[in-house]
Amino acid sequence: MRGWTPGSDTTKTRGPAAQGRSPVETPGNPGTVADQLGGRVAPRRAPDFPREDASPVGAGRDARAAGTPLRIDRTWLRRFARRYPSPAVAGIVALLLILLGLLAPWVSPADPLRPNVLARAQVPSWQHWLGTDFIGRDVLSRIIHGAKWSMFVAVTSVLLGTTVGAVWAVASAFFGGTFDLLGQRLVEVLLSFPPILLALLLASALGGSTWTVILSIAATRVAYGTRIIRSQALAVKEMQYVEAARGLGSSSWRIIFWHIAPQCIGPYLVLITTSLGIAIVLEATLGFLGAGIPPPTPTWGNMLGDAASMLIPQWHLVVFPGAAIVIAVLAFNQFGDGLRDALDPRLRGTNL
Repeated sequence: MRGWTPGSDTTKTRGPAAQGRSPVETPGNPGTVADQLGGRVAPRRAPDFPREDASPVGAGRDARAAGTPLRIDRTWLRRFARRYPSPAVAGIVALLLILLGLLAPWVSPADPLRPNVLARAQVPSWQHWLGTDFIGRDVLSRIIHGAKWSMFVAVTSVLLGTTVGAVWAVASAFFGGTFDLLGQRLVEVLLSFPPILLALLLASALGGSTWTVILSIAATRVAYGTRIIRSQALAVKEMQYVEAARGLGSSSWRIIFWHIAPQCIGPYLVLITTSLGIAIVLEATLGFLGAGIPPPTPTWGNMLGDAASMLIPQWHLVVFPGAAIVIAVLAFNQFGDGLRDALDPRLRGTNL
């Protein structure tokens, strides 16, 4: 048998280190990264850094949803329409009503304030598609212009009230203490009043005008926005990335606007869409009771109030404005329900 000599091949008798390879990584040899099989060296595995769009806290669907800011783009809208067809159609109807109000001066067939005593109290006909009222004004034109005023009051009051409530909620949740305690007691006082009663009291006390009605309806939305968004802000406040930002010395306002407020956009949008239907009903109720926008401004509530005394002989003066209110409220409510389901953190990790 041939013996070993100093010049012989060392790769047959020595370990993998002599062959230019590192030892196999084993539990007893934790510092090695090579693979001896076949003479191939296994590449070093990169550390598992989190993605930029991943949640900064924990794993799981809820954590990812809560830690990811809401982004609504064209792809999101297509997925929303495909998954929620009924709310998507309702959203289109609501958008058409808003556009109808904006284009009212150009699309209405007649002047909504111009009377015609020769054509008063007429039922629907080819000349007046929805008839005329008791002084000859075209009902279709008044409904179109009523959409302008009703949508303006509803959108403005909801945006104002919900925004004030959202700012109040985020500040109350972040600072806490006495400010939060007193603020929530005031919210409970506001919630103890029915919305229509609170709006009626404020509108009667402040006097009848467009901005009085807007402020009265906005006051009924502040408490609801504060209560709902505060719960979301409290949950976000306890997340680890917010604690990390606080530990790194970020200012309170930077944490509020850059870390907490973006996570409250979803509830904020849902509140706006669902509150628009309520605001339309409140405006119509105030107009019907005589505490809304003063006549002769054509609003749906004013039209119902004018026709209340002649319900039986002039049915079209009640049916058509009432149908406009029902369509608008159902459209906004249906769209708001679908948007709420789409933006729910428990569902955002699936398809939307």
